Amino acid sequence: MRRQGPGQGQGQGQGPGSGSGSGPADGYPSGAGIGGPGTAVREPLRTEFEFELPRGFVDESGAVHRNGSMRLATARDELVPLRDVRVRENPAYLSVVLLGRVITRLGTLAAVHDGTVENMFASDLAFLQDFYRRINAEGHTRAAVSCPHCEGAFEVELAGSRLGES
Repeated sequence: MRRQGPGQGQGQGQGPGSGSGSGPADGYPSGAGIGGPGTAVREPLRTEFEFELPRGFVDESGAVHRNGSMRLATARDELVPLRDVRVRENPAYLSVVLLGRVITRLGTLAAVHDGTVENMFASDLAFLQDFYRRINAEGHTRAAVSCPHCEGAFEVELAGSRLGES
């Protein structure tokens, strides 16, 4: 079983003339590696994901906002809330501050922030926490491999199929 080598990851060095998997430039024999003949080409890295809240956020005027988008979190997004006094006093507040940083759109609201998140229904907060975990873990537990017999390329899940499994 061969794992994906350095520089062959998603969004790195891919494009015309960059070793797209059709020959020795990618470190695999012709047609044997990821991206070789008969294999799917990787999509560009998605950094923003659409969602629909189960209940919806109700603003001051009574309008309900259900559709939104969330971007991938950065290391900074996860570190900055740790300095927040509210998080230090109550660690459960971490997800509220974190979600306020990564939700980029919610309905027609001009801005989304931690104050918006703390006024959501509990079911919507739980939905967003799970959505955050799913989009930020995607791709981190998969490895590109090829079959030692037929040299067919595929990905394997290294972690369990459900969150929290290994």
